[in-house]
Amino acid sequence: MTAASSPRKQPRQVVLLRPVPGQTVIHDLWAGSKLLIVAGIGVLLTFYPGWVPIGAVALMIFAATVLARIPRGVLPTVPRWLWLLLALGALTATFAGGSPVIGVGSAEIGLGGLLNFLRITALSIVLLGLGGLVSWTTNVAEVAPAVATLGRPLRRLRIPVDDWAVTLALALRAFPMLIDEFRVLYAARQLRPKSVDATGARRRQWASELIDLLAAAITVALRRADEMGDAITARGGAGQISAAPTRPRRRDWVAFAVVVVVCGGALALELTVWGTSGMRR
Repeated sequence: MTAASSPRKQPRQVVLLRPVPGQTVIHDLWAGSKLLIVAGIGVLLTFYPGWVPIGAVALMIFAATVLARIPRGVLPTVPRWLWLLLALGALTATFAGGSPVIGVGSAEIGLGGLLNFLRITALSIVLLGLGGLVSWTTNVAEVAPAVATLGRPLRRLRIPVDDWAVTLALALRAFPMLIDEFRVLYAARQLRPKSVDATGARRRQWASELIDLLAAAITVALRRADEMGDAITARGGAGQISAAPTRPRRRDWVAFAVVVVVCGGALALELTVWGTSGMRR
């Protein structure tokens, strides 16, 4: 079999809101603990987006991925145009200059803009990895009770926390189903024969097909919503979604302690050793 006749490798799609099967310590953590950890790390990286906090969070994500036995197959295929876009962004950021400066022959090139671009890129990858890790180790059914438990103090202010939790749970459950339905509609659209008409007629046909696709998508969403409503009614109503009592356990407090120690140590290094050396440069 020649290379031209060999089957083309299909790109891996993004897998979100579907936990990877397994029974690990990361899977067994309370969903509310994961949400609090993500929120705390997000606040840390928002106010102190330095290399040390980013590296510390990346190490924690890598350790949690190993503990959760997340396979490499869940990672989507990175398209080539994204690599080209990143290379173009790095090249244009280099033109901004800044400290540190290196000499290339008789010219001096400032790497400050490039380092800032790389830091922002690393921060984005870390945040995406953090969200993916929570998605791959958390059952969607556990999110609503966790949100209801975390928002319990807000009930004194007459805030409908339970309704918000139910809405969030329904949105998370409907999102993967709608993605699958849209993929089926797109595949059906691709099976249609290509038009060879004039440019004007082809544009009108594209507009008509776009309207048909949107109408079909709305119909599918309404059908899925009706089916989900019937299933919720059969199981006792929407109140049962957030009614399950959940709370943190001993392993959750251990996870909190590890995150606080690692993030606290990274912040201390960022503000003292790394910050002082950066000021000297």
